[in-house]
Amino acid sequence: MSKQVSPGKRQQIVDTLAQRIRDGHYRLGEKLDGELRLAAEFDVSRGTVRQALNELQHQRLIATETGRGSFVIFDGHQLSQDRGWAQSLAATGSEITVAVLGVERVRRADVPLLPAEVRMDQGIAIRRVRILRSADDTAEPVSFECSTVPAEGRLAQLPETGLLRGSISQTLAQAGLSPTRGTQRADVHPLDEREAEILRRDAGTAFLRTARTSFTADGRFAEHVVSLLDPRHFTLALTFGDER
Repeated sequence: MSKQVSPGKRQQIVDTLAQRIRDGHYRLGEKLDGELRLAAEFDVSRGTVRQALNELQHQRLIATETGRGSFVIFDGHQLSQDRGWAQSLAATGSEITVAVLGVERVRRADVPLLPAEVRMDQGIAIRRVRILRSADDTAEPVSFECSTVPAEGRLAQLPETGLLRGSISQTLAQAGLSPTRGTQRADVHPLDEREAEILRRDAGTAFLRTARTSFTADGRFAEHVVSLLDPRHFTLALTFGDER
């Protein structure tokens, strides 16, 4: 027989964990206890715990990962998709700058590696390169990214208005598109002539290529980003299984 839990119990979990986060009980980037442990602590089902964690995510107090997931690591530092790579890279202490190469309207057929399930006739492509400045003041491109968002609402005017504070994640949030789920695939990609010129490498140089497609909680397409990542700095990690 399933256990019936009142909304007040769920709110108690939200309030307790939120207070622990604000009090510094959890360090920045540290994982909360797993769902099973939290369910045992509060004497509720895992479903109730999951609802509470979803509420904390909506409050932007946590970023949740369930079941299986992958994340990108830059020089040993995990990059957060939730708050955007710009903030994550800044937290690593590395001097990274971003150059926007272009913001333009594109047809669906022009978007590489876009899954068939994405419903989009026209999108806005934002092409950017990230540049790492070393201690000896040399600069080298370490990634080339093309993010495509739907050409709808405020986003349709991005070629004229530009990104909000230079951030795609903040621009999506302003447009009411907050990604909560998605897929990511990765392979090894030899740079073509154009990519090699942008990244200042020889054509054919092997780079890590990731394609990440994100959707909102109600299933709307939010963003598709294809990244070419320098394997000397970037790796891809996979997590799997339930927290115990």
